[in-house]
Amino acid sequence: MTSRRSLLVLAMIAAVGLFVCLPAVEAADAAAGVNVVAKNVTISEIVEKGGKMLYVLAMASVVGLAMIIYLFYMLREDQIAPASLRRDILDKLKVGSLQDVRTACNYRPCSLADVTIAGLDFVESNSPVDPGLLKDVIEGEGGRQASSIQSQTQYLLDVGVIAPMIGLLGTVFGMVHAFNAVAFDLAKAKPMLLAAGVSESLINTAGGLIVGIPAMMFYAYFRGRASKLVSRLEVSSTEVMTGLLKLRNMKI
Repeated sequence: MTSRRSLLVLAMIAAVGLFVCLPAVEAADAAAGVNVVAKNVTISEIVEKGGKMLYVLAMASVVGLAMIIYLFYMLREDQIAPASLRRDILDKLKVGSLQDVRTACNYRPCSLADVTIAGLDFVESNSPVDPGLLKDVIEGEGGRQASSIQSQTQYLLDVGVIAPMIGLLGTVFGMVHAFNAVAFDLAKAKPMLLAAGVSESLINTAGGLIVGIPAMMFYAYFRGRASKLVSRLEVSSTEVMTGLLKLRNMKI
């Protein structure tokens, strides 16, 4: 099954590559008889032709890159529900050492530690402990932690949505400049200005897509990663709640 999927992916890549290359080949054949020397365009020239909106896209790309690095660091098991901390908490609950559990959580701050401390505070301030209320407390804190984890990925989604819109705005500005060149009587300079406006439009369109597409791809990846970490946090929180109830000689 895996090999079939791999072959399918390779076939899709080959098809896309062929689709992209064919127009270029046809254009090259059409221009074979024309004695024109194309000028290599540098990145600085592209930026200059792109206009001011390209600088806004550059800032959006910096924000997107910073968010990607941040999410790679934050959306890890060690930052949400470390397996070592979970084992340490459960071992200390088995021997009935609530203070040691609190110390371990304070030493290793993370989402699981916050959920555990919320449960400890409720158990220590309520005697006897109502299992239903303890469950509500732990689930409430777990829900807040899960919402915080998942909301972090939304900023990357914002970059992915806004960047193409900025590129589209730059496209509009470029077309306005192009049609202004047509509208005014600029003699021989008219074709050059028309081409400059169209070039500005295309550069901004490409810039918006170049920033937006990777941002959306990484958002999809981090969204799935966040969901998996939230699931692990829920499992660990349930184990902590069970340990607290057993400590108080109760059953769920």
